[in-house]
Amino acid sequence: MNTSQTIEQMRELKLAGMLQSYQSQLDLSINHQLEGHELIAHLVEAEKLSRSNARLVTLLYTAKLRYHVIPESIECSTARNLTKGQWSILMEGTFVQQGENVLITGSTGVGKSTLACSLGYQACLLGIKTRYFNLTRLVESILMAKTEGTYLKFLNQLEKIPLIIIDDFGL
Repeated sequence: MNTSQTIEQMRELKLAGMLQSYQSQLDLSINHQLEGHELIAHLVEAEKLSRSNARLVTLLYTAKLRYHVIPESIECSTARNLTKGQWSILMEGTFVQQGENVLITGSTGVGKSTLACSLGYQACLLGIKTRYFNLTRLVESILMAKTEGTYLKFLNQLEKIPLIIIDDFGL
């Protein structure tokens, strides 16, 4: 089997990560290319990483987070009433698996939405389905689903999401 057939089969099988890695190996000089077991291990690892990245992109897209904030950029301070210990516990995501709620309170402009979106981002990194809603938009979505007759379908979709972030709850 020649390389063009191998490349075509990888395309047919939708092995994008493996294909990209294989092509980069072919671009190397013959004495720098991996052989046998090393090549297979490298290709499988590349495919696994590609699929993991694709899943993360999908999770972040479907989460519809208001802000894309990485957890490392969150500043823990006494003004925010948030310690590094509390933040690291939240970053583990165990509250989601345990079915616990997190309520973020504070005055306007202190960064409640940013914290919530950062928690959502971290949940996506952990592979947890997440969805962000502004309370007003959530209510509108529920009312729209009721008028369209898709209310139960909407509720069933929400039920499958382990982490739902509801922002601007007290307005």
